[in-house]
This record gives sequence, structure tokens and C-alpha cells, in this order.
Amino acid sequence: MTRVANKICLVTGAAGGIGRASALALAAEGATVYAADIDALRVRSAASEIGGHAVALDVTREADWQAAIDELLEREGRLDVLVNNAGRFLLEPLASTRLQDFRALSAVNVDGVFLGCRHGVAAMRRSAPEGQPARGSIVNIASYLGNIGMAGATAYCATKGAVRVLTKSVAVECGSRGEFIRVNSIHPGITRTAMTERLFPPEAWEAPTETFARVPMRSWCTPEDVAAAVVFLASEESSFMTGAEVPVDAGMTAA
Repeated sequence: MTRVANKICLVTGAAGGIGRASALALAAEGATVYAADIDALRVRSAASEIGGHAVALDVTREADWQAAIDELLEREGRLDVLVNNAGRFLLEPLASTRLQDFRALSAVNVDGVFLGCRHGVAAMRRSAPEGQPARGSIVNIASYLGNIGMAGATAYCATKGAVRVLTKSVAVECGSRGEFIRVNSIHPGITRTAMTERLFPPEAWEAPTETFARVPMRSWCTPEDVAAAVVFLASEESSFMTGAEVPVDAGMTAA
């Protein structure tokens, strides 16, 4: 498999879930993958599995981003793909959502993506041969709840909505400079991961037609479903796509 052969990729939140699946999928398609996560032990396991490199990275800390990018560029000389996947979830009614909870959620979901885009774009510019425009692909993992509202998830919806428009703004800015840095967002629906499994009782996952009756395709997404979209946006197959929002949600936002 060679859809992203020889590309240098950095994936955040790669210790599990969508991030781990994305790192695996990119590596399977020929990329050199730097798997980054705040959980240093688990991300080393993921990196070992794919034959990649483990990076300890707290996405809310700018110093961590600078160190991770500097190390990657020193070793590889360039960054081709950045997947801003690290994120947190909060299911809490507005009245009981404390300001500190909202800020902690925003620090990962919004600040982390902002810092990733800022340092990722800078790295791609540094990677460009002299006299040539910068190139690369940035993939931001948002959510279907960045497009619609949900009772009891105001804070989460707000942060993922911010990722949606941040993505478009960075895409427009890079394009207006004559750069070929593409910036797109993926909006997964309910995706079965260790984090979301806590939202439903175990038996609910075994009866998707009943549990997900409001979902047109009557099922949930898997991390591999989302990872397939990541590979597409990282590859040259999507070379004319930027500022796009890609739903991987079994039709939830279409209904």
C-alpha cells in the first residue's frame, strides 16, 4: 500500500481510539508516523506496533509542540501531514457546566488544534525548498456535534464548532498566500471507542438498530472508518480539497 508513501506524518492523541487507528492506517499506506500523546507509555506501545516514533506531547502546551516539531524536523527534514486528533468529551447540562470545566475542555479541543495548526503550518513552511511554495496536509478531527447542537453537550459542541471554522480560516489563509497547505476537518458521528463506550450500557452496542434508531444507517462509526478518511485527506487523492468538512457520521447531519 503506497497511498501516502514516504510522507512524514504527526498524529496527536495516538495512544488510542481514532488517533491510534489513524496512525496505523497511515503507516500501512507507507507513511513514516510520529505518534504523539500525553500518555507516554501507551503511545510508545502504539508507535512500536506501527514501527513509528513515539512523541510525548501535551497539546495544550506550546513548549511541547515546539519540541515535538523541532525533533521531527531534525530527524526527517520536513513535515508532510499533521493530524490534530487529541480531544476530550464532556456531557454536562449547561447549568452544571462550570467555567473551569469549559476552559479545560477548550484547552485540549480548541487550543490544542490552534497550536497544532500554528506550529504545523510553520513546519511545512520551513520544509519547503527555497523558492517553492509550502505544501502539506493538516487534518483536524472535529465532530458531527461541531455542526449541530445537542442538549447536555453545550461546551463540547462549542469547542468542536470552533474547530470547524478554525479549519476553514487556516485553509483560506494558506491558500491566499499561494501555498499548497491543505487544511480540512473530519466530523465523525458516534464512534465506538473506550471513551464513548461509557455513554451506553454494554448491551446497547449489541443492538445498534434499536440504540441508533435516529441514525440513518442505524449504526455507529468505528475508529477505522474515520482513519480511512484521514488517509484520503493526507494523500494526493484529495489534492484539490481544502477548507472542507468531511462527515463520517452514518448520515446523522444529513437527516
